[in-house]
Amino acid sequence: MIMGCTSDAGKSFLVAALCRYFANQGVRVAPFKAQNMSNNAAVTPDGLEIGRAQYLQALAARVTPEVRMNPILLKPSADTYSQVIVLGRFDPAISALPWLERKTHLWPAVRESLHSLLADFDQVVIEGAGSPAEVNLRQSDLVNMRVALECQADVYLVADIDRGGAFAHLLGTWMCLEPEEQALVKGFVLNKFRGDPALLGNAMDWLQARTGVPTVALVPMIRHTLPEEDAFHHTAEPVAGRINIALLLYPYASNLDEFDPLIYTPGVNVVPVRARQSLAGYDAIILPGSKNTAQSLRYLRQERLDQEIRRAAAAGRPILGVCGGMQLLGNRLLDPGGLESGNIDGLGLLDLTTTLAPRKITRQRTVVWGDESLSGYEIHHGRTTPGNRVESHLPEGLGWRQGNVYGVYLHGLLENAAYRQWFLAQLGWQGETEDWAAVVESELNRIARLVEETGWAEQLSIVNG
Repeated sequence: MIMGCTSDAGKSFLVAALCRYFANQGVRVAPFKAQNMSNNAAVTPDGLEIGRAQYLQALAARVTPEVRMNPILLKPSADTYSQVIVLGRFDPAISALPWLERKTHLWPAVRESLHSLLADFDQVVIEGAGSPAEVNLRQSDLVNMRVALECQADVYLVADIDRGGAFAHLLGTWMCLEPEEQALVKGFVLNKFRGDPALLGNAMDWLQARTGVPTVALVPMIRHTLPEEDAFHHTAEPVAGRINIALLLYPYASNLDEFDPLIYTPGVNVVPVRARQSLAGYDAIILPGSKNTAQSLRYLRQERLDQEIRRAAAAGRPILGVCGGMQLLGNRLLDPGGLESGNIDGLGLLDLTTTLAPRKITRQRTVVWGDESLSGYEIHHGRTTPGNRVESHLPEGLGWRQGNVYGVYLHGLLENAAYRQWFLAQLGWQGETEDWAAVVESELNRIARLVEETGWAEQLSIVNG
């Protein structure tokens, strides 16, 4: 089990690396995270919703992603509210409960999922959340030491050494654990290291003398193209001579990993836009999905970015809205059941009206688009009705266009090389798009090699017998 001293210590990355390492050794392995909080979600082949990180980890393990790998998913849609997804489906009753009252309702799903995976696979690589040292959350814990104790997992505690203070983080976290929890910790991992290892001196020996726990791996900082679990670290500014695309990062923006194929395309510069600025110099504008579309739209108006979007549309710039991004480009968003934050007029750039319905649509889709086949997934409460001024952009009610403004329900669309080629060609880009699935596959094999290169594999073999 991989636990961290902090959030963003690299737990998801290391679980993916371990899953691919074990899979390459011929081990039947599966990932597991009891509870994830993220608006980056994925849809399993059977139409259930899980965290994007666990979906990727399943691909790393070369197994079909399934809901047991992430039985509880929390999707924030307000400062003090998260939509609770239980075994792949939105549970409004549990979502309405206070945080501390949820554990008794959620633990049975966690426990059953964990034990069924342990029964079906040779190895399960478990990911914790945040830090097990958050003593204020111990009462409601169902993702860290509660899971480790349930299955007597071998725990590896990870620190992000690039932040500084890693040895204090490791020692302090270990000291916050109860004795039976400390006994499960088999090793410390220093992640995101850069520089000369000699600079560490005898710090690892110092740490082991105080805890009895060895440091088993020094994992280097590496650049990679794999999706983040819930953060968005990419930064950029417009660059002359490149294709500059504005990606609007309003509050509750979701599934931002689907724009990675654009971010890593040579000659393309994706610029996150979070606050008021001119959009006149951009070649295209993308509005991502949102977990609270009305609030995202209010933010755009607050920052006067709605006016910038309209000016760009009038100037003929391509504008692409995905899911919630498409909904807010429409005429009207209706919320009769109060699922998000009330009715609101849209930007009026697409002749569409969307009504939020209680039942969420979650499914993988493959559609024919001209001579090509496009794959992706749907995650939305919205039911969208087109008016006379839009025409079909994707079949089966998955997308519309009105001049240079496009809206689609299909997440993952830009992971399709054919669609990405078409989109970028409109902007004057010249080149040939890559098979993004092949890029991800190559990256998983590359990070798996870190397990052996750091010496961690040898320690794992000793612990596992």
